[in-house]
Amino acid sequence: MRPLSLAARTMAAASVVLAGFLGLTGFALDQAFERSALAALRERLQGYSYTFLAGTDIGVTGRVILPEVMPEPRLERPGSGLYARLAGGEFNWNSPSGLDRQLPFDQDLAPGELSFRGPLESSDGDLYVLSMGIAFDLPGGKEARFTLHFAEHEAATEAQKGAFRETVLLLLGSLGILLLVVLGMSLRWSLSPLRGVAKDLAQVRSGNAPELGGSYPRELLGLTESLNQFIQSERKNLQRYRNTLGDLAHSLKTPLAVLRGLIENESDPDALRGGTAEQLERMDDLVAYQLARAAKSGHHTFVAPIPIAKFAEDVASTLEKVYASKGALCEFEIADGASFRGERGDLLELLGNLLDNAFKWCKRRVLLQVEQEPRSGAPGRNRLRIVVEDDGPGIAEDKVQQMLQRGVRGDERVQGHGIGLSIVQDIIASYQGELKVGRSEELGGARFEVVLG
Repeated sequence: MRPLSLAARTMAAASVVLAGFLGLTGFALDQAFERSALAALRERLQGYSYTFLAGTDIGVTGRVILPEVMPEPRLERPGSGLYARLAGGEFNWNSPSGLDRQLPFDQDLAPGELSFRGPLESSDGDLYVLSMGIAFDLPGGKEARFTLHFAEHEAATEAQKGAFRETVLLLLGSLGILLLVVLGMSLRWSLSPLRGVAKDLAQVRSGNAPELGGSYPRELLGLTESLNQFIQSERKNLQRYRNTLGDLAHSLKTPLAVLRGLIENESDPDALRGGTAEQLERMDDLVAYQLARAAKSGHHTFVAPIPIAKFAEDVASTLEKVYASKGALCEFEIADGASFRGERGDLLELLGNLLDNAFKWCKRRVLLQVEQEPRSGAPGRNRLRIVVEDDGPGIAEDKVQQMLQRGVRGDERVQGHGIGLSIVQDIIASYQGELKVGRSEELGGARFEVVLG
């Protein structure tokens, strides 16, 4: 199953968060409106009660005089949803709207008490009831106590809440859709550089572009620069392999032609055997030369750092045994934590060829120094410096370029193919490094300085 895209993941996460936020917002608004609607209903019923009491009186005989005009016309209309009752002692008055209905007016309150309840069940549906305790003064210091009830059907309040919920749902839903549309457009705009990187990579893969050449945001510069380094490194590696195969094929043409001529024209078995052995040895040297050239793997961007000290000690120990007749020794000055960001084979080739060259020409002493220094403009990355010195005759300044050429040896009497320093140069070039050759001030011989990073 194909994984979701970054845009789809972001939209899904944002939709869940937005739905939760809008849902909680709608719930909070609904609760606030419900409390507000009930408070308004209570105030309205309380207003009806005060208006009703303003028109109500009691005679000296205790006879209750009701208002000539009800505070709300619905009290005169049966089943209108607004009901009233005034009850006290044997007096019990019901508004015409509540005739023949079982209403929850069963609460007796002391004068001054106020109660608001609901929704309460009744024969006419659920009601909200406001009850108020009142007292009228009678002659002789007596008083007549009554409880006044006003009730209203919940239908009006529920209709208000329903309308409010529909409005809130419409507004929040529209807002949510609008926010998702805006988020989608923002994501499309924000992720467009990544789509540009993918498009440019497709151009590189198809051969229509040499590298990523677009203009990218600051956050992608590290990625695109690393990709370009990787592309350039792999292209150089491929070219080197092609060149090596081509050079090997070209180099083998001559000894193969000689062998063919010997087989076809030479009748003396001894001469044929000697000539064949000579050409086979030459071919073996050519193959060894080309394999040594192809041995280095080049610069790879995404590799873990390799500690240098252990490999340097192993290489030096081996060379001390090889050149034991000289009694040569290698001294180390390797900084703690010094590491090489590349392939292990490249490090071994680099150290091996530099140290072998130093052991080959030294009298008794070889010095290996390795240090790291911060790289300007690249936090977290260090520049690696490798210095190999010996106490041999050194290299004349006018002979340096000649010595670095492939196949050239400083002394034909010294065994070797003359390709070690050339391999070192190729490795350094593949890591965009630098090689400096000079004279050692401390030992007096040759000094090779390699700077990588």
